[in-house]
Amino acid sequence: MYELKEHQSALDLDGQIDNLIETGLVIGDPDYAKRILNDISYFRLIKAFGLGLKPRNGVYKGVTFEQIVRLYNFNCNLRQLIFPAIEAIEINLRCRVANYFSTKYGCFGYNDSQNFSSAPFHAEFIEDIAVEVSRNKRSPFISNFQNNYIGGEIPLYALIELFSFGLLSKFYKNMKNEDKKEVAKSFGIGYTYLESWIESIAFVRNICAHYGRLYNAKLTKTPILYSQYCGISNYRIFGVLLCIKHILNGRESWREFSSNLISLMEKYDEVELDKMGFPENWFALLDVDL
Repeated sequence: MYELKEHQSALDLDGQIDNLIETGLVIGDPDYAKRILNDISYFRLIKAFGLGLKPRNGVYKGVTFEQIVRLYNFNCNLRQLIFPAIEAIEINLRCRVANYFSTKYGCFGYNDSQNFSSAPFHAEFIEDIAVEVSRNKRSPFISNFQNNYIGGEIPLYALIELFSFGLLSKFYKNMKNEDKKEVAKSFGIGYTYLESWIESIAFVRNICAHYGRLYNAKLTKTPILYSQYCGISNYRIFGVLLCIKHILNGRESWREFSSNLISLMEKYDEVELDKMGFPENWFALLDVDL
């Protein structure tokens, strides 16, 4: 049993700067560093993006404060680049799931557990959407259906707009296999892959939405990759980018993403791509023209 550590006392900005200097971090302009630490917390910046730049319980060797800030800025730009691509996937999936499911089972077929694989998961889903409808009861389209239509129920094609990407992923996962296959077919993807991919993409979307770290991060929701990607890590962001590429399948949103990705890599050429799972031939795998 190892000895537990005591919590450290909070440090003011001057104390934070002194602490960083003691750990070997090179700070050429303390005033600049204080301005940054007044806008971005020490924990968010140093603890997250200093990771891997010094040995555990060791000191920095030739690493500058500006290097860590650039890693932070790169991560911000990468998140902002990925988010619109995920948005396109989420909107496409909402549309295709709602169209297919409503056509087969009716606009209110989502209420019937027999239209799904698991009755317990369906019961959780019904509870989840009840919460969402209640929370959005003042939304014009919710009040319109509740006040002007018999029964006051919300048809799936409208209700699905209240789904988070996580709830959308759960809905798809609980559809019958035969139905998942039909939706996946519209993307040209096997349903077991699509199910895995959207769960992982939804996880990445939440990281982006909450300003989290993608650089040098190990993802806990990992996608199943095609066998052709043997050797590619599925717990780094590059594996998820491969999934996004296959779903968007050469559309304008992917071409725009890949073009911006090249510009981002050129701007931050000091970034270590292997920390995000990028192999040497990453541009060929992503169908990106250098």
